[in-house]
Amino acid sequence: MGNTYYIYMLSNTSKMLYIGVTNDLERRVYEHKNKMKEGFTKKFNLHQLVYYEETDDIGRALEREKQLKGWRREKKVKLLRSINPGWRDLSEEWYH
Repeated sequence: MGNTYYIYMLSNTSKMLYIGVTNDLERRVYEHKNKMKEGFTKKFNLHQLVYYEETDDIGRALEREKQLKGWRREKKVKLLRSINPGWRDLSEEWYH
């Protein structure tokens, strides 16, 4: 069985978007929520997991991340809303 890779979007109360890739979504989101890494997500309090996809191919994951980052905001929002119309934090029950 191969590894699983996740392409994910985080947001905040202002609906800013951040796109990343990881092989451990639960750990990575935890790091974002607890501001464990310096950078964009910490600075802008991006900690709500609003979208993710998974693949077993790291090359495909990195290519998809690059593709999504290249999209206009409207297209990203349309994709996000197709599975999460309310921008709900998909990880809200993970850490209780």
